[in-house]
Amino acid sequence: MKNKSQFVCQQCGATYAKWIGQCANCGAWNSLVEQIVDNSRANGKTALAKGQISGKELSFAKISTITPSDTKARLKTQFADLNTVLGGGILMGSVSLLAGQPGMGKSTLLMQICSEIAKEHDVLYVSGEESAGQVKLRAVRLGAESDKLNFAASTSANDIAKTIETGQFRLVIVDSIQTLAMDEISSAPGTVSQVTNCGNLIIRAAKATDTAVIIVGHVTKDGTLAGPKVLEHLVDVVLNFEGDRYGGFKTVRAVKNRFGATNEVAIFEMVNEGLKEVANPSAALLAERTNTDGSVILATLEGNRPILVEIQALATKSNYGYPKRTASGFDLNRLNILIAVLERRTKLRLSEQDIFINVVGGIKLSDAAADLAVCMAIASAVAGRKLGEEYVVFGEVGLGGEIRSAFRSDQRIAEAKKLGFSHAIGPSSIHDKFVIQAKDLRTTLIKYIK
Repeated sequence: MKNKSQFVCQQCGATYAKWIGQCANCGAWNSLVEQIVDNSRANGKTALAKGQISGKELSFAKISTITPSDTKARLKTQFADLNTVLGGGILMGSVSLLAGQPGMGKSTLLMQICSEIAKEHDVLYVSGEESAGQVKLRAVRLGAESDKLNFAASTSANDIAKTIETGQFRLVIVDSIQTLAMDEISSAPGTVSQVTNCGNLIIRAAKATDTAVIIVGHVTKDGTLAGPKVLEHLVDVVLNFEGDRYGGFKTVRAVKNRFGATNEVAIFEMVNEGLKEVANPSAALLAERTNTDGSVILATLEGNRPILVEIQALATKSNYGYPKRTASGFDLNRLNILIAVLERRTKLRLSEQDIFINVVGGIKLSDAAADLAVCMAIASAVAGRKLGEEYVVFGEVGLGGEIRSAFRSDQRIAEAKKLGFSHAIGPSSIHDKFVIQAKDLRTTLIKYIK
């Protein structure tokens, strides 16, 4: 008997035969999600109501006799840093979710991965968005033509899962989860019920046959993964593809990884031949720098990798009653806090200044040690004075104006020395002749913004 579907309220659990805008039980709006009703499970509920327990006893093994999944063979990509982000490569039987903005290069990256792995193993690229001709053109441009690289165009999750269950392919790419639909669900592709159930179906097939699967996911306007949060919980690895799609560097970082660390990052740039790893991002980011007021070099970390990046600040007199604050690559809320600290703890008056912050190269900073560099860049722009070319800056700024310690200072210092800088302005907790100790914000600005 074919399974039917029902609509379940995500707030109270009430069920309905068809979708309605408001739950009649709890009053919640747009909370009904379509779910499949398994007839066998319905019979199980009847047995449970009668006090009967269905199922069978689990088979179990001693934990000491189990072979860790991390000892399985991994599929290596041609990108060393991406292998590190994945924990050593793509683990067999793992399901990864790759998300990024449109035009970022997700399909390009996956085609390059397929090209490398198809040298030794059978690979299947399934697309629900592009035709065979479109994918062929990309494969030719990237030099990814191989007899072991196969393509299929499909939007049926049932067909894709059945193909994975054959065990014929070592790696399967699904582009993308928002285009798939299950035969048992009547809702449109991309809805919560379709994404959840299609993802679950593909994951079960991958685990059963020890097939590595990479699923492409769309993102919303604010950059978060589109669809239900449960999809991120189901998969083993969640990768975020970030950066400026029109230029600059692009980064791949793992926000979830069951088989490795989540503090690693791979940095790419787009060239005619596809995505290319950036061996020395610091030198590339500083190549076109001119030392003007408002320009400060920050020693930051992208994952475990130290990078020197330019922080630019611009301050102009506001023409309106409310000054404008804009940040590119830096958290706007954090910028507002730092401006408040500057006004309260120094003699700078910023209430009539429009302030703009830019992180050069499309890098998005989440490092607390960027505070001092941002403050010094703002002070430099407002005063119209430069910071010396020989300095790099790092350190967290507290609400009292004190300079706090930074994570992995030794790596930041080593990167600055390698690129020929003479000194670093950093927290007073660092005892290194290379570092000029900065105890508080006001003293530091007076001494070095000249």
